[in-house]
Amino acid sequence: MIHHVSGTLYALKPTYVVIECGGLGYGFSISLRTYSQLSDKQTVKLFVESLYSRDDLPKSYAFYEEQERELFRKLVSVSGVGGNSALLLLSSLAPQDIETAINTANVSLLKTIKGIGEKTAQRIVVDLKGKLGKHEGGISTILTSGHTKTPDEALLALMTLGFNKSAAEKAIERALREGLSHETKPDVIIKSALKFL
Repeated sequence: MIHHVSGTLYALKPTYVVIECGGLGYGFSISLRTYSQLSDKQTVKLFVESLYSRDDLPKSYAFYEEQERELFRKLVSVSGVGGNSALLLLSSLAPQDIETAINTANVSLLKTIKGIGEKTAQRIVVDLKGKLGKHEGGISTILTSGHTKTPDEALLALMTLGFNKSAAEKAIERALREGLSHETKPDVIIKSALKFL
């Protein structure tokens, strides 16, 4: 199983990317979100997921952010949601909007996406409600949706100070919601987050 691919951006289209690595070109289907994040890059690292269809031909998908891949994995775990439907969802809505729609049972928003009907939208909500918002190995999407690592650095610092990871994440999320940006220096984020701990 391939975890990620790093290499030179060889070709980029709104739904497809080719990464050249070690003399080989690897092609992947991508979301519009990943496309927009790749448009000004020359060398990239993409997180990969491969799915096998009924005819046993694998299809590979790539994501600029690991959190987007994790959400993709959870979406395709739902019966009736294939790779293309999950990719369309991720192309149409921001990951945090998808998570909010699922956690608040907003079926009407989910079914506005082409290929997602009423029953599939309900199944997505039933299967994933309460299971989103935190991603394996990382903090929630509100912390990782930016291109900077300062919220991650702030989280690590708060954990080093002895705070529980979950409580520290919530405090940082609250600080970011109250006006701080992902570009804010870690020490400023930490000071603001400490008010909520």
